Amino acid sequence: MKYKAIPVLAAGLLALTLAGCGTGTTAAQAGAAATPETSPAAQTTPAAQSTPAAQATPAGQTAAITEDDAKNAALAHAGLTADQVSFARAHQDRDDGRLVYDVEFYTADYQEYDYEIDASTGDVLSYDYDAEHYDRPSASAGGSSAVITADQAKEIALAEVPGASASDIREFETDRDDGRLEYDCKIVYDGMEYEFSIDGTSGAILGWEREPLWH
Repeated sequence: MKYKAIPVLAAGLLALTLAGCGTGTTAAQAGAAATPETSPAAQTTPAAQSTPAAQATPAGQTAAITEDDAKNAALAHAGLTADQVSFARAHQDRDDGRLVYDVEFYTADYQEYDYEIDASTGDVLSYDYDAEHYDRPSASAGGSSAVITADQAKEIALAEVPGASASDIREFETDRDDGRLEYDCKIVYDGMEYEFSIDGTSGAILGWEREPLWH
């Protein structure tokens, strides 16, 4: 009986060993299946795309022209040179977020010029001329002085706006300032508005303004 029990025990041990091996393989396989092939954290992400540099905002805008450039642009428009004027101011400012130069100067006879110059392009955006100290020509020997007509005053104003015609005149008035005959003319042309005050005796332009129609 003892000799028969040994083979039986051996067979039982063999069966347990085989069962244990099978279980180990299954557990390993199960562990492999439970592990994701590639975790999102481990996946290679594309290199971060570079974002374009922020464009300069109006607050960070820098001038492309210098203060001297702005002065020269104003003088050229007025038909004057630096030795003919005295500058009252020339500094940077902002108009509706746009960087500009405000330039103001006077002539020896105290005629005042006021300009707004685009700090990026050097273009004249608006200007104002005031001849408050202009002396009206004295009366002639016959006791009267020549007077220009309204049509002549319109022609004088239109000559200052190349390309404009009589149809571009929006307002025209005859006025008197301290007894002096004046013509006031407003012209709208090519997106700009122009206003002129013209001496009714000599035809001299006493004052003018120019600015964008929408600003």
